[in-house]
Amino acid sequence: MKVHLVDGTYELFRSYFAWPSATGAGGKEVGASRGILRALRRLLSEPGVTHVAWAFDHVIESFRNELFAGYKTGEGIDPKLYGQFELAERVCEAFGVVTWPMIEFEADDALATAAKRFAMDPRVEQVVICSPDKDLTQCVIQDRIVCSDRMRERTLDELQVIEKFGVPPASIPDYLALVGDSADGIPGIPRWGKKAASVLLAQYGHLEAIPRDDAAWQVRVRGSRALAEELGNHYELALLYRKLATLRFDVPLTESLDDLCYRGADREKLHAVCEELADFSALDSVQWKAASTTALRDPM
Repeated sequence: MKVHLVDGTYELFRSYFAWPSATGAGGKEVGASRGILRALRRLLSEPGVTHVAWAFDHVIESFRNELFAGYKTGEGIDPKLYGQFELAERVCEAFGVVTWPMIEFEADDALATAAKRFAMDPRVEQVVICSPDKDLTQCVIQDRIVCSDRMRERTLDELQVIEKFGVPPASIPDYLALVGDSADGIPGIPRWGKKAASVLLAQYGHLEAIPRDDAAWQVRVRGSRALAEELGNHYELALLYRKLATLRFDVPLTESLDDLCYRGADREKLHAVCEELADFSALDSVQWKAASTTALRDPM
């Protein structure tokens, strides 16, 4: 079997900008949440999709904001989008999909934790992390854990991560520490660009292994003296940036592999959420969760 782990926050943002604005019950903006509904239906209709979970940033801030004041926050997010965070989670739950709303941790941490855990199960052929987020490429292991950009129909295994970034998955946090990641508010180290970072990390692997004196570098990089000086001047910051970019694998997720098996939508919850979205298209050809034996018993 394959396990599909979906970056719900990315899907919500993408839906917000890809789908037209729409008003649901009570005059609330629901366009992005309707997009989530369609994305769910599309994913669950694909052959071989049997075990699924979605992770969301219930709030944008996490423990990383306590480590670095410049880390990403919810500031600047359109209130019409921010107002759909909780609704999108309820859409997934109503559809019967395991949903992880993150508060202390980030959605990426939940995906990383789940990928590592379920990849160790001998029943699992492959874990597919559905997200184009470069942070998540650090989770890739050969072709057992891969990252899938569903919109561009591109999947990255370990060799393709190296081809794209010039470094193996284990070096991605070091790479992001050097070049920065604007999406997360990580500024990177001055003068360090993608080429220099990939060449040095392909040779040395991690920040600690890069010699402080560029004369000792075993690879040639243009402007090596200035690069070495900047890394030396900002070394502690580089270590902090790497810590920010390193995903956690210890999120306390309680679900087992069997819990991720898709068994259908909750009839009552999905009807309610469709009414809230003023969109009942999801009710066409939907797979319904079977009634429990308890519910079918004579109430005597």
